[in-house]
Amino acid sequence: MKIFEGHSFHIPVLGVGYSMDTPANVAPYGISSVISLVDDALMEKLREFYCKKFDLPFTAISKKVEDCRAKRITSYLNTMETVVNKKVELVKASLSGVGGELEKYYDMLPEAAELKKKFNKLGFKKSLTDELKNWVNDKLPVGSIDVNIMTKLDQVNKKDGKELPIEYNDAHAALRGFANSNLSSSLVLSAGMSPRLYSYIENFKDFFPDVSGQIKKKIILKVSDFRSALVQGKMLAAKGLWVSEYRIESGVNCGGHAFPTNGVLFGPILDEFRLNRKKLFDTCIDLYKSALQKKALVQPQNEPELKITAQGGVGNFEEHQLLLDYYNMDSVGWGSPFMLVPEVISIDTETMNLLAKGKEKDYYYSGLSPLGVPFNSIKGASMSKLRLAMAADGKAGMPCTKGFLRYNTEYTEKPICTSSRQYQSKKLAELEELNLPEKEYKKAFDKITEPECLCVGLGISTLQSKEIEVQPTDKVTVCPGPNLAYFSKISSLKEMVDHIYGRINLLDKGYRPHLFLKELNMYLDIFKERIEAFQKNVEDVKEKRNLVKFKQNLVDGIDYYKILFAEKKKDVVEELENLLKKYPVLEKEL
Repeated sequence: MKIFEGHSFHIPVLGVGYSMDTPANVAPYGISSVISLVDDALMEKLREFYCKKFDLPFTAISKKVEDCRAKRITSYLNTMETVVNKKVELVKASLSGVGGELEKYYDMLPEAAELKKKFNKLGFKKSLTDELKNWVNDKLPVGSIDVNIMTKLDQVNKKDGKELPIEYNDAHAALRGFANSNLSSSLVLSAGMSPRLYSYIENFKDFFPDVSGQIKKKIILKVSDFRSALVQGKMLAAKGLWVSEYRIESGVNCGGHAFPTNGVLFGPILDEFRLNRKKLFDTCIDLYKSALQKKALVQPQNEPELKITAQGGVGNFEEHQLLLDYYNMDSVGWGSPFMLVPEVISIDTETMNLLAKGKEKDYYYSGLSPLGVPFNSIKGASMSKLRLAMAADGKAGMPCTKGFLRYNTEYTEKPICTSSRQYQSKKLAELEELNLPEKEYKKAFDKITEPECLCVGLGISTLQSKEIEVQPTDKVTVCPGPNLAYFSKISSLKEMVDHIYGRINLLDKGYRPHLFLKELNMYLDIFKERIEAFQKNVEDVKEKRNLVKFKQNLVDGIDYYKILFAEKKKDVVEELENLLKKYPVLEKEL
């Protein structure tokens, strides 16, 4: 079993708002988590909330202030760090008490963790020595306050009708906000490659190493395959920017936006990283050192670290350990299960109860996102109810108040959002002119009106959980992964951590597919849908070629799983065989 210094899991970003203050709840216990940097207005409201709660000075940053987005983000992240530090002091202060916060810190650590051994060696729970006091006060590890930027969300901004320079784009401003903060943590870059954003990182010294090799602000790349990791790692290394972690995410078996591969499954992807970790390091390190030399930066004394982690659909201790021990991952992301832990995330009671009661049939692969990217969600969330009611009443679409997802120029020169009333009314008017049969019309109508306002929907629950006033028309969108269907207990932080480490079981009784087979099932559904669409246009040579490759990747992945589980997990092989019987489409020739 792989031994870790502390925890072997992290909490990935959860929507726009759900994990926005998660570091305040878990970092004092040595657990790392990620904040989304999409909505600076939401951060401003939360900053005011925390300043009042902890008696900190607060001065509002108006939208009229120059560079307000970056300044709001910087101020919020600095406030988060202050709050975490205050809570860490409370943990340390409980050293002499029984059943206090430090004991909770200790109890949540995995049994084999080096930190737990250190506690035991210093006599924790037995005696209160000066050595123990000094170690707790000086060396107690704190979880990292990491941040996430979706590189696609880099909208151009304007002032007085004129486009602002590129550094005022949404993603660029968010990057600057993090770079100017006091944090020593990591920037998670997700949703694809952005050369111009990567170049902008070079403007901030905190992303470069000091003489000892320490990097104050590290880079984490969220990737879907090894090739993408290698290409982006080389690109950044050539700028003198080191990728400290490659965070592999399942293409479809995760919360929120899903980015399906062309049928390449999670297990084979992880295996490629397992086999090529050294190649990734060796390919990037020479470029990195050469770039530092060209920039006249001191070469670090120590080699930089390179971590590889994974997330998406993990649900029990056995799967957790498979990723750590067999695939040699340095950490495992546990996201959606924490949406049933109100102690950790900001979620309103109605939505949390919806998630707790949800079953497999309720979680679905949707078209809710205005970006046109598949989006995992659950039926019955309040924003979806409002959206459906308004569409039925002839008022499809929402007012676009925040505009982070304005990308469509189908009808306008200035980009608009596909969930907006402006867009959907034009699209529906166009649909009316086609005079389609009723069944076809309804299908097209539902597709047009399915995108909903994620800018508002993914942040409102956060405000409601803090009893911060919202507008009556502001409703909730929720972004759980399909794995949450097998959890129903609203839990405490300690209970969820105990579940991760196999000390208790929070899964519902009954059948739950292995994480690899759940993802395979979803890809088989995608393949089936694409085949059905192809049959209506069999002359599409490009799509036929793509489907042939998709099928071959699925077949290769299935063969890989049969070999992987052949000896130790024959029940998984049997489960796999039963799954394949439901998809005769895989046997058909294209």
